[in-house]
Amino acid sequence: MLEVRRAVRAWAGEHLAQGASVAVGLSGGADSLALTAAAVVELGHVDALIVDHRLQEGSGQVAADAAAAALALGCRSAHVLAVDVGSEGGLEAAARTARYAALDAARHGAPVLLGHTLDDQAETVLLGLARGSGGRSIQGMAAYAEPWGRPLLGVRRVTTRQMCADLGRTPHEDPHNLSPEFTRVRLRTEALPLLEDVLGGGVAAALARTAEQLREDGALLDVLADELLEAAKVPGRAAEGPGGVDDEVALSIEMLATAPAALRRRAIRSWLLHGGAKALTDKHLRAVDALVTAWRGQGGVAVGGGTPDTRLVAAREHGRLTLREHDRCLRSD
Repeated sequence: MLEVRRAVRAWAGEHLAQGASVAVGLSGGADSLALTAAAVVELGHVDALIVDHRLQEGSGQVAADAAAAALALGCRSAHVLAVDVGSEGGLEAAARTARYAALDAARHGAPVLLGHTLDDQAETVLLGLARGSGGRSIQGMAAYAEPWGRPLLGVRRVTTRQMCADLGRTPHEDPHNLSPEFTRVRLRTEALPLLEDVLGGGVAAALARTAEQLREDGALLDVLADELLEAAKVPGRAAEGPGGVDDEVALSIEMLATAPAALRRRAIRSWLLHGGAKALTDKHLRAVDALVTAWRGQGGVAVGGGTPDTRLVAAREHGRLTLREHDRCLRSD
């Protein structure tokens, strides 16, 4: 119990103003239950937010039990948030989208603490490695990415379970957490135990350390990339209706081409996202980067975003990178 409390205390000392209120995303599982108990002791003003995904029979009762546990532990309030889970991106992704939207809407400006542990961090890093999308995808979860706080990223799952036992609390066991149809479950129950066995233990902690180091490196690279982006901005074409762009959208090819690849791609990524690109992939990013470094007269690159009638296209024009909306019935090149 002390390890979990120390983790919450350390997180609050770095990220939370003294006396501030917090919300806790409580599922009723061991991790979020232990986090809630520790937050009540260490922080005092805690409101519990319980999301009912309504994907399983009896989910309403599970949520009600979690709310009752939160109040018994000393939370100031406990609110059950019933959501409708869509289908986009698969069940896991859709449930996550619905959950985070509900928590964000109910937090009333307070940070929301989530019960992700070191084990969750290791699983996230492995998933990022499998995607092969570069260092950013294996940085894992941050301890604080407003409004989401994760005080337990250095705490093992076995510790939260032991804390619940010490408190006499029986956590809810979500059947989805044991279903092999979900990739993360197979990582948890098959891949990570095998890696621990083959490599002699310590794999989860090593993956978490790697994520932390990459986040630190990434933060510095992002600062340098922002400086490059500002330096590369040049006057663009005046806006011409809904497909026009503001001056700051155009970037100097010469300035980008002379920059290190790691900074150039970060700058381009930031520029694309700021300009409205959606679901940006490594393939998109490298194709736009090739407009700078491997120019052979190729046409523009559609990067997602736009409207039902238009698509967002990055292109090379007269020594500049531009980002404009193009009619979907017209070719960008």
